[in-house]
Amino acid sequence: MKIGKLGVWAATESMTAVEAAAFAKRVEVWGYGALWLPEAMGRNVLVHSSWLLANTKTLVIATGIANIYARDAMAMAAAQLTLAEQSGGRFLLGLGVSHVPLVEGVRGHVYEKPIAKMRAYLETMAKIHYISPRPAEKPPTVIAALGPQMLTLTAELADGAHPYNVTPEHTAQARALLGPGKFLCPEQKVMLETDPAIAREAGRRNLAVYLPLPNYRNNLLRLGFTQADLEGGGSDRLIDGLVAWGDENAIRKRIQAHWDAGADHVCIQSIRRDGDAGKPPDEKIFELLSPIAD
Repeated sequence: MKIGKLGVWAATESMTAVEAAAFAKRVEVWGYGALWLPEAMGRNVLVHSSWLLANTKTLVIATGIANIYARDAMAMAAAQLTLAEQSGGRFLLGLGVSHVPLVEGVRGHVYEKPIAKMRAYLETMAKIHYISPRPAEKPPTVIAALGPQMLTLTAELADGAHPYNVTPEHTAQARALLGPGKFLCPEQKVMLETDPAIAREAGRRNLAVYLPLPNYRNNLLRLGFTQADLEGGGSDRLIDGLVAWGDENAIRKRIQAHWDAGADHVCIQSIRRDGDAGKPPDEKIFELLSPIAD
């Protein structure tokens, strides 16, 4: 699968289906290789992927991520094969173990040990008995891998990793564990804002939903941030590490740092000036960094 070096990560939950399709078409026209979609408490990301694939021609639609607690492994594998076959190979499945509050508090499941759960899930997917026509090529699967154990499992059983809320330093570590020949597609938050106070406040508002979650906190501590960095909405050091803000050159420099560290593909997430992740993204940065413009 060719997804290019740059993609867009965007939640489209506040958009109507028609608006989301129009947004995907703009992403395609701008020349991005992929549009990454999350799954939490809104749309079924696989159903939504089908709609966006039907409304685009060349764009890869990727899940960032599809929650493995939302459907069993056989259903996930069948959906992956169906979407890949229907779209001519334009569907990229990203899987993740999600987080305890979403799995137990929202979905009502028991959150199992992440590595064992993901291993069993991937092994079951690989054994699917599927009687419908298969896509021309085996569709790839990437994992929302953060820690070394999940990255090692990814190198063994998947086609690559899609780390979220990470730094270029993490990208270098991930590449070392994955080895060559595996997709490495980190997400990078970006904001076209040169005022440090405005940018950091928007970053704190955007990250407020993520920083309390243990999986992210543990990974940030492994990267050298401290407990103090994680408190109070995040220190300036933490916000600056996770959000690439500034002018176009500053943002391009951060993206390049991920590429230099071993990323194949960086998916950028635009942070609004108000930091509200529940509203449509500021699209100006997508136009500015458009691969077509390059």
